[in-house]
Parts: sequence; C-alpha cells; structure tokens
Amino acid sequence: MVVRNHLRDALLESKKLTIKLGIDPTAPDLHLGHAVLLKKLRDFQDLGCKIALVIGDFTARIGDPSGRENSRPPLSLSEVNRNMKRYLDQAGKVFDISRAKIFYNSQWFEKESSRKFVELASMGSIQQILRRADFRKRIEAGKDVSLLEALYALFQGYDSVELEADVEIGGSDQIFNLLMGRKVQRHFGLPQQDVITTSLLEGTDGKKKMSKSYGNYIGLGEGPDDMYGKIMSIPDSLVNKYFLLVTDLTEEKIKTLSKELSPKEFKSYLGVEVVKTYHGDKKAEKARKKFDQIFSKKEVPSNIPGLKLSAKKMSVVDLVISSGIIKSKSEARRVIVQGGVGVNDVVKNDPNETVSFRGGEILKIGKKNFFKVKT
Repeated sequence: MVVRNHLRDALLESKKLTIKLGIDPTAPDLHLGHAVLLKKLRDFQDLGCKIALVIGDFTARIGDPSGRENSRPPLSLSEVNRNMKRYLDQAGKVFDISRAKIFYNSQWFEKESSRKFVELASMGSIQQILRRADFRKRIEAGKDVSLLEALYALFQGYDSVELEADVEIGGSDQIFNLLMGRKVQRHFGLPQQDVITTSLLEGTDGKKKMSKSYGNYIGLGEGPDDMYGKIMSIPDSLVNKYFLLVTDLTEEKIKTLSKELSPKEFKSYLGVEVVKTYHGDKKAEKARKKFDQIFSKKEVPSNIPGLKLSAKKMSVVDLVISSGIIKSKSEARRVIVQGGVGVNDVVKNDPNETVSFRGGEILKIGKKNFFKVKT
C-alpha cells in the first residue's frame, strides 16, 4: 500500500515519471502476452509520463531465466539483430512509439569496464540463487543454472540505473528481476523505482503462459485469419481474461456481452476486437466470415491456392510435404495419423497410402489449409 500511495502521489503531482519496460528480442515477434504490458505503457503515456522501452540486445544473449525449466540456447548477435527489426513496428500498434524513447542496453554494457561487472556481481548472493523457485526446481532436477543466468537480474536492474527509472513494468513472473532493479538503484544512490506487475496471459493451450517457446502464442504480426483462428481456439474459460487484458472494453461492457451472447458468439466478439486492433475493422470482419464459412458451415473457401504435384500418384506423407505447410516427415505423419489430412472430404490417416490425382482435387491439411491439386 505504501508503494501504491507513493506512485499515486507522484502522478497527482503531475511529475513527469520515467516508465521503463524491458523486452529481450529472443524471438522475431511480439505476442498478445507482450501487448498486456504495452497497453500499460500506453496508459502511462496518456497521463503524460515519459516512456522508456529498453530493447535488451545485450541481455538477450544471456536469456531471462524466469520460469524456465532449462537454460535458453545462447543467441548470436546476428540473431538478436534480426529479431529486433520487427519489435518496434509491432509495439507501435499498441502505443505511440514516436513519443517514446528507445534504448538498447548494449549502449552501456558494451562500454562498461570489467570493474562494473564485478561491482554488479558483488550485489548478488548464492542464497538468492537458491531461493529462486525456478532455479531451485532445476537444481533439484539435476539441471544446470549458469552463472550468467544468475547475474541476469542484476543486468536488468542496472538498466534502471542508466535510465533513472521511476517505475518499471513487468509480468508477475518478473517480480525477482524488478525488485533487483530497486536494489541496484539503491546501491548507486538513486531513488528506488516503483514496480508494477501485470497478470500473465495463458496461451492458446490454456495452461502455460503465452510464449514462442511453448508454441501457444498469438503474434502481433500474424495475419487476420491466423489471429482470429487462434483466438477461437482458446478455452472458453479464458475468454473473460483475454477481454480484460488485451482489449479496451470496460469490465461492465464485458459482463453485459457475456450475459447477452452465447459462448461461441462471445468468443467471436473477442476475436473481432483483437483482430481489428492490429488490422482494422474490415479485415477483422472478413476474418470472422471466412472462419465461419470454413468451420461453422463446413464450406471450402472460394479462393484457395493451387498445388502443383510432381507426380499423379503420391503417398499421403509426400503429398503433405509437397504442400510446404509441414517440413518434416515425422510431423507430417503425426498430423496424418491424427486425422488432419483429407482429399475431397475423405480423411487420409495412413501416411503410406498412395493416392492418385487427375487434377482439381481439394486437399485439406489441418483445420484451415486448403489446396486445389494441379497435375
């Protein structure tokens, strides 16, 4: 309550607070889980605060260990730079990038002497490492925790020193790192930042937090059809939470919709709201109609791509690989065995079955990938 009052009083005084958010470019895309944080930046921006978005091009090469069951594979500088390219465009869909200051933490870490790193290392302890639940779990399972991972929170904390951050925002899994920022600031004689955490957004599996690593994400750069389709795949139990965290609808409006609409209509409304945020009203409505056409009415889309086959006879597994949708034969076999492949509405669940084609057949892979066969 004391910290909340401190932040409230600072805002009421119209102080130009510096609000920090750090994002490590460990993957090429941002997703809706990131958007929860970006929306909070927009809220502070609307209050006249200074937004400092820190792209962790240095810390990404270590990898945030928070909540990780294994060490992240190290990223090369070229991988980090490639991933950074799309970050700002995607973040700009949520808040006004032109009114924010963008920093890269390599700006200071690559200029610091070894003395600075020794000084940072002196602020951590073995006890802190052992107390971290994620580290303790890995150690008990016989998995390594690298010394760099142990230092990660100190590096993130030092970003707050360089920025003289008044507030840092992060997910609820970031509490250890965010509080470390306060400790590092105190060490360097600066006022300690206030900390705000947001709820974690579960991914499309409804279990784990949204993450590229888990394959359960909805990317901000995805097309309207994919974005809408993924929203429609989330468990019904998460629809309310998604409304609250990733749309601008009020709680009162959400409650009204949940009472007036069927579960399917409620989820569809969510899908349209999300897609129109990133692609506009027209594309959102088009995605809804296309999804309804394919899945609700069991119709084939009117415009589907052609697929030129190299032979008139082909095994089902080779047919799937030829589409380019799936790259490995092991993954193709899995999809086939699970009933995910059909030719002219006939399910093909034997990977080794040979199918003959004359041209014009409709191939379906998964729930939404259609092709018209050409021979």
